[in-house]
Amino acid sequence: MTELYHWFDLIGIAVFAITGTLVAHEKKLDGFGVVVLATVTAIGGGTVRDVILDVPVFWLRDVSYFYAILAAVFLTTILINKQKSIPHYFLQVADAFGLAFFAVMGTQKALLAGMPDMTAIIMGVITGCFGGMIRDVLAREIPMLLKGELYAITCIAGGIVYSISIYCLVITELAMVLAMLTTLLLRFASIKWKITLHFFKYHD
Repeated sequence: MTELYHWFDLIGIAVFAITGTLVAHEKKLDGFGVVVLATVTAIGGGTVRDVILDVPVFWLRDVSYFYAILAAVFLTTILINKQKSIPHYFLQVADAFGLAFFAVMGTQKALLAGMPDMTAIIMGVITGCFGGMIRDVLAREIPMLLKGELYAITCIAGGIVYSISIYCLVITELAMVLAMLTTLLLRFASIKWKITLHFFKYHD
């Protein structure tokens, strides 16, 4: 079972590394910049989570995460160089999948560390959102977390579904799938129908 969770982690890492590579392409960064942006996107949220939880940072003793990042960068670079251009929606789709993976994995890790449900959900939000936030700040963009369609809210929804499922004694694998689908579908719906949370009235 631990091996299965590890593969889920690697998939999430690779997906977020792809989003970092896509943003680096949009910003015309050099090779080193591409790897840096992909790496901080992939491991930034999980690193912040582990530091807050005071547990060993997940990538320090496992180089497979960096192999996943480099593989994602390499394959994405080849695809971009062949296609010459990548539709912007591809970045949103990849980011949504990464968000779904990491929000649930972050919530699960916090629960396994003995955190209460609310804290675990917050850790899921941090895991899912902070890597992308660091990516956008480095790329001199307003983070998706802070504007536009629902973002962090989708992580909260996924975390709630996972926590309730575990409380109701749903098997862990099914709880993970339900929570990931909740996050993913809510994010896709918010993108498609431009669902936002506006506190202010904007005249445009």
